[in-house]
Amino acid sequence: MSSAEKWTSDHLLSPATRAIHLEQRRAQLLPLADDLRRLAREMDAELKEMGAIEGDFPGQAKLRAWHVGKPLFKAADDVEQVISDLIAFNARLQKAYEELPQKREAKRRRKELAKSGQPEAIESAPTGVPTQRDEFGDVFDGLRKGA
Repeated sequence: MSSAEKWTSDHLLSPATRAIHLEQRRAQLLPLADDLRRLAREMDAELKEMGAIEGDFPGQAKLRAWHVGKPLFKAADDVEQVISDLIAFNARLQKAYEELPQKREAKRRRKELAKSGQPEAIESAPTGVPTQRDEFGDVFDGLRKGA
């Protein structure tokens, strides 16, 4: 895909193009997040150096510096969150639209095989685990359900 073309929803339907999209966005956004974080640290240091303004209460200068600089740090966090959200989108799309139909088809086949009575379709209990009958002997032989 050339840089002049815009991404569309059709492009994101393919796993290969989704991977390309994610890598392109990561390459665009990580430098932006790093730059914002660097700028936020520099600005925070500058604001803390400004010191108190006449009439400030004790600690008010630090509080003001934190209050003013916080949105820059949040902006850097938000840009990094975009990358995490894109990764989550890719995983959810793959699970919900690519893997789910295959899982449902496999489950449908297992049910059909179980209905037809083929022994390989019926899942047995794990081996090595004693059943109630093995554990208690013939104590339950005479019992009926609901009696």
